[in-house]
Amino acid sequence: MTAYGGTGGGGAGRIGVGFAACHHGEILQGVFLDENDRPCAGLVTLPMQGPGTRAEFTPGHGNSPGQLTVYPADRTKALRAAALAIEECAAPRGRAPCRGGELTLSGDVPLGLGMGSSSSDVIAAIRAVADAYGLRLPPATIARLAVRAERASDPLMLGGGPLLFAQREGRVLEVLGEALPPAVVVGCALGGGSPVDTLSLPAPRHDHEDVRAYERLRSLLRRAVADADTALLGHVSTESARRAQRVREQREFGLLDRIAGRVGAVGLQIAHSGNVAGLLFDPAAPDLGHRLRRCVRALRTCGIPVTRTFATGTTGTTSEEHLHGRTHVRRDRPARSDTSRRRAHLPALRDDEGRLGHGGGTAPARHRHRTTR
Repeated sequence: MTAYGGTGGGGAGRIGVGFAACHHGEILQGVFLDENDRPCAGLVTLPMQGPGTRAEFTPGHGNSPGQLTVYPADRTKALRAAALAIEECAAPRGRAPCRGGELTLSGDVPLGLGMGSSSSDVIAAIRAVADAYGLRLPPATIARLAVRAERASDPLMLGGGPLLFAQREGRVLEVLGEALPPAVVVGCALGGGSPVDTLSLPAPRHDHEDVRAYERLRSLLRRAVADADTALLGHVSTESARRAQRVREQREFGLLDRIAGRVGAVGLQIAHSGNVAGLLFDPAAPDLGHRLRRCVRALRTCGIPVTRTFATGTTGTTSEEHLHGRTHVRRDRPARSDTSRRRAHLPALRDDEGRLGHGGGTAPARHRHRTTR
């Protein structure tokens, strides 16, 4: 196991659990103006229900007093996040940090595809530590700790609403609305589904023209959300992916763009730091099932693995306890706009050979770990 030294003492008194979802890459990513007209890196992710990381934190079980360990041993970002969360939960309340501990991660987020696997690890770890202390940290606090732990974080701690997030600063630049326009996404994996080392990617360099272009896309996305305009959402996502090719060229981009045009998709989206991608469809199209089946066939014919199909604007059945641990279960919790709803029905995507093109997990390198309980 990888160890992280800390201070001794007692604080947390029970096993804490936490969960964080992943995402399906970005709808929009670039450089934008903040409230002070300062250029700032930002992104809007495409939320997805299903895969995620579950963290379990057992306090007081380090190999020596004040020592933290993690399993799997290479999850060093999550380990740093746990140490930061211990300090956050203990010090301001006059408690001593816990006497070491063990962090165990389990889940099914594919690694290195640009789906936020490290952010999912980090956020789940922070929530698990907080749960061990009997606390629930505000999303803004989790965002601050996540950025300290991994230098840049996806906004997975803030729910699935569309927002422009400064990933290196851990703050929201703009809440774009309540929900993304309705869309059905046929997911796929480019580059043969191989993982991407994000630390090896060149740092993007932007000039005033880039800022103007991204601000225009930001304005269009704001309008797409306000009008529930799926076609405009597809346009913004495609243009963002096209501009990202200057930083990290995807050799299948042109092919994916042509497939989108042939099968009646409104656009495409590609993770800016990985190989996960998707073609976006208007769920109101009268021949949606036919379009989706043609899309699956076209992708497979071109040797692009099809992963899963999902819809925007739907929520899963993740409970408060599942996200934040047992501390935060409220039986009298009032219904809110994010209360779970029934999943949207998607057409069965069987191709001419009877194979399904959705419902299965992503094939490449899985984030599947053991648990100790």
